[in-house]
Amino acid sequence: MNKQNNNYGFTLIELMITVAIIGIISAVAYPSYTDFVMQSNRSEAQRELLRYANLQEQLFIDTRSYAADMKGLGKSTVTIKTESKNYLIKVQNQTQTTFTLRAVAKKSQVNDTGCTRLNIDHLGTKTPTACWEK
Repeated sequence: MNKQNNNYGFTLIELMITVAIIGIISAVAYPSYTDFVMQSNRSEAQRELLRYANLQEQLFIDTRSYAADMKGLGKSTVTIKTESKNYLIKVQNQTQTTFTLRAVAKKSQVNDTGCTRLNIDHLGTKTPTACWEK
């Protein structure tokens, strides 16, 4: 009699090697992914700050003064949230001839070390400089 041993499936060693490889790949990929997500959210805040700075400049051309809050720029509230709700934007400092807009990180974006508060002023100065795209 010819006895055939037909084994189908995986051995425990093969399964352990596969799990180890997936673990190593995940350990490398996940931090890169979270950094990418934080940079994307930060880009949204930068875009909105630039947009509202442009609105401030347009208002200054029309009225010779800057808005004291977001209501002065046509919004219904004093502060606004970005579309993803990861930043809260407000007019931080304002005089008739100067302004500073600030985006403050919310939700998971508060883990964006050193970039939780983005600013732009009437001169176009963007702070902190390391957090703004070049």
